[in-house]
Amino acid sequence: MLMKMDQSCLLIVDVQERLAPAVAEHQRVIERCGVLMRAAARLGVPIVVSEQYPKGIGHTVAPLRELTPSEAVLEKVHFSCGADPALRERLATLTRPQVIVAGMEAHVCVLQTVLDLAGQGYKVFVVADACSSRDPRNADAAFERMRRNGIEIVTTEMVVFEWLHRAATPEFKELMTLIK
Repeated sequence: MLMKMDQSCLLIVDVQERLAPAVAEHQRVIERCGVLMRAAARLGVPIVVSEQYPKGIGHTVAPLRELTPSEAVLEKVHFSCGADPALRERLATLTRPQVIVAGMEAHVCVLQTVLDLAGQGYKVFVVADACSSRDPRNADAAFERMRRNGIEIVTTEMVVFEWLHRAATPEFKELMTLIK
């Protein structure tokens, strides 16, 4: 199944100030999440950003916070966005059957979120190069568990090219500058 911009929403999970520095390859995750957010904004794909207990681990990192519409940020205390009533309601109001998920940590909040959302009937895609954990072995185990549970593991470029669907458009030319 292709990811389609008119059927997708983008969910960025817990890329936060005090957590990010402890996560393996956090700069890559932040950069890849930024590419996804810029592409989503340009193509009209709704963005939702979760923050796990921001009083304790801070808000979304500045480079991503700058790309986030203020109404798109939702605080949570559940590890899973799919278990949090406000996030569940926000996703339901978007009426998008595909949820593209990226963030931290792959084996905790991202994993629990995608399993919950798949159980709620969403078609879920996890962007592997835009996710990580403190220990890379935990991320690897999470991706394997996701695959076993029917979650599609994709990359940032897969998402952008599938959302674009075709070349020779102004959007293609603009978004290719993000990929290079």
